[in-house]
Amino acid sequence: MGRNTRKRRSSMATKAIAASAAIALGGGGLIWANFYASAHESNNSSQNQTKAANAAAQVATISCPDVGQKLTNVPNSARQGVATELANLDKQITEAYARLASTRQAQAGDSGFVQNAIVGPLKEKRAATIDRIRIDIQRVGGQFNSSLSQLAACTTQTADPQTNAGEGDGQNNNGQDQGDQNQGDDQNNDGQNQGDGQDQGGDQNAGDNGNGAAGPVADDFVNINDVQPNSRGLQTGLAANGNSGSKGSFTTKCGVNENNLFNSDNLIVAPGVDNGAHHTHDYVGNQGNDAFASDQDLQNAGTSCQNQGDKSTYYWPVLRLQDGTQEFDAGDLGGGAEGNVGKILKASQAEIKFVGNRTSNVVAMPKLLRIITGDAKAFTNGTANANTSWSCTGFEDRQVTDKYVICPQGSQVVRTFNFQSCWDGQNIDSANHRDHVAFVQQDGSCANGFKAIPQLQMRLVYNIQAPTIANGQVQNPYAVDGFPEQLHKPITDHDDFINVMSNKLMNKVVNCINSGKKCQ
Repeated sequence: MGRNTRKRRSSMATKAIAASAAIALGGGGLIWANFYASAHESNNSSQNQTKAANAAAQVATISCPDVGQKLTNVPNSARQGVATELANLDKQITEAYARLASTRQAQAGDSGFVQNAIVGPLKEKRAATIDRIRIDIQRVGGQFNSSLSQLAACTTQTADPQTNAGEGDGQNNNGQDQGDQNQGDDQNNDGQNQGDGQDQGGDQNAGDNGNGAAGPVADDFVNINDVQPNSRGLQTGLAANGNSGSKGSFTTKCGVNENNLFNSDNLIVAPGVDNGAHHTHDYVGNQGNDAFASDQDLQNAGTSCQNQGDKSTYYWPVLRLQDGTQEFDAGDLGGGAEGNVGKILKASQAEIKFVGNRTSNVVAMPKLLRIITGDAKAFTNGTANANTSWSCTGFEDRQVTDKYVICPQGSQVVRTFNFQSCWDGQNIDSANHRDHVAFVQQDGSCANGFKAIPQLQMRLVYNIQAPTIANGQVQNPYAVDGFPEQLHKPITDHDDFINVMSNKLMNKVVNCINSGKKCQ
């Protein structure tokens, strides 16, 4: 896989994160410390083994309130500073998660270790950062909600197995699967068991795919044959189009990232912040998207779309096959240094289509409108903003929200995203990057004050050899890139879009949709 060659900004701080976040292997890959029972974590006494097992079974990850989602009224002149501080909050969680992962032996011997050495200091750092956000907002005359200061405290999230009612296959299709980490984590790093006698903080002897407890695990997968049709449980991501209203469509062909444009930035959420996403993105369309791109840069950039009037940027977290492959980012932040390891899987198809609204005509999207669908932190945030659909070709009436799918031979993995398609009529973005757009209501209409815009629908298809599961272990799993503490949960899948279509092309999109035509 070719690497993105743009020059990245680096600092001693980012290098320090990489050093603290991982235990490097010879090839630049990482071992994330196992969070589960270790047969050799302390000494050979059964008492210590039991203590280690009990401690490890209780703590899986760190869950912190999402400050960014609560910021709904940030003055434009303060947003750059606030975005930088929000990125600092993410960095702090990454560092704390790395410490959680690398101190299992200490945790086994001290029941207060996690609180005193990890969660407590994290709260102090977060409190200081939230106070800097307050200063940024008040400095320009904005109002700061003092209750946000209460979001400094984080908790640890347990790894207790979930009980699934009514389904004998272990499937939970309601998007609420928040703690199924107890299968498949007593594993080794692709057979690279460290034989030097040094305990690296966890048991590495049964196939951890390169990232230890960062997942995925066996319970994160479901056979598509065991999924009931029409079983998707999330209310987000409804298709806006139907047999009435504006029934046309416009398809834009932008390839599958043949130019190998990858980075771990997020221009929408963290502009000006290197590695703001903490995971690697695929990009199609606009070829100038990185953390430092201005609106003018986007409009002047090239595009991979066949229609050169479409310079929009479409980007999503990569899928990886955790097969031990050392990718270009194996030692980098956003990649292997944050538990995103293995072979990057490029989509065989990336279908991008804009459709209408069941109850009305649509109006043009404004230039540079930004939309994020789904929630990269849904495992710890909950599913209010989650918008995931995993399926297989030939089975696309069966959509799964909280599991990766195992497809039969000849069938391919499908990721589907139906974006928000109601716009407030004024803003191209909002402080939390959500309030300016909304999903249609159950009847297909937009809420009062919102206007129907073309709905972006994306369908990504992948040729992936089906993972195998035996004795509670998953072999050669695939997983979506994500923030380390999200444990590669499928519910965290998401997609991003910035409209950089020419006015002429956007008008064509609207006319095609409103007149019932199918255009491209």
